[in-house]
Amino acid sequence: FPSQLKSQAPGSAEELRCLQVLNRQPEGSSLEELSSSQGCLKLASTIKAYVATVSPGPGEDGRTPEAWRSYFNTSEGQHPPKIAGKPSAHLTLRPQSLAQDGRSQRFGNLSQSCRHAITHWGHSSLHSHVQNMTYRAGRLRVEQPGKYYVYSQIYFRYRSASRDSGPQLVQCIQWQPAHSPPVLLLKGVGTKCWAPEADYGLHALYQGGLFELKAGDELFVSVSSLAIDSNDAAASYFGAFRLDL
Repeated sequence: FPSQLKSQAPGSAEELRCLQVLNRQPEGSSLEELSSSQGCLKLASTIKAYVATVSPGPGEDGRTPEAWRSYFNTSEGQHPPKIAGKPSAHLTLRPQSLAQDGRSQRFGNLSQSCRHAITHWGHSSLHSHVQNMTYRAGRLRVEQPGKYYVYSQIYFRYRSASRDSGPQLVQCIQWQPAHSPPVLLLKGVGTKCWAPEADYGLHALYQGGLFELKAGDELFVSVSSLAIDSNDAAASYFGAFRLDL
C-alpha cells in the first residue's frame, strides 16, 4: 500500500478485520455499506483513492479504455492475451524418405544440381517453432508481406563411392510465388575431400539473405543429395524471419 496507509496502525487487529470485511464484499458494492464501521469506511476510502491514482482514467466517452478493460476481464488464473509477434520460423531436419525424395511435380522443375527437395522438417519442438507463418510438407508459407531474412544450413554425411575425388554438395533455397514455378534465391556449393580411411565425409553448408516477400509466397530447400545427417537438430535447419526496415 502507499504511504497514506502506513499511518493507520499497520498490523492492528482492527485493520485486519476491516481488510477481511472488504475482501468479502461482493463486486460492485458501495462504500456506504461499511458505514457501520467508521474505521473500515476510512480504510476503504483510502484504498479506493490509491487505486484511482494508478489506474488509467476513462476515455473521452467516459468508459474504461478497451485495452485496460480486456486485461482485467481475463478469467482467474489466466494471463492477458499476448501481443502477436513478428513472423518467424526455425525448422530442424527430420529423416527423409528416399522413396519420396522431393522430385515430385508439386515442387516444380528443379535443376539437376538441386533436384532433391527436403520434405520433412520438425516445426514444433524444443529446437523449432513457427510463428505467424505456415508450414506444410517441406514448405514455409509467408502470411504477412515484408522483408525477410531467409537462411538454411545442411549437414551432409556423404559416403563417397570414389576415393579419388569428393562429391559436389549443393544446397539451394527456392522461392515459389503463388501460381508460379520456383525461383532459385540462394545456392551454396562445396566440394569436400577426406582421408581414404574415413567412412564418411562431413560438410556443412550455410547461406542466408534478405528478400522482399509477399503474402502467399512459399519457401523450401533442395539439395544435390539426401546423404545428410538428420539426427542433429542443431546442425541442419531452415528458417526465416521478418525485419521491419
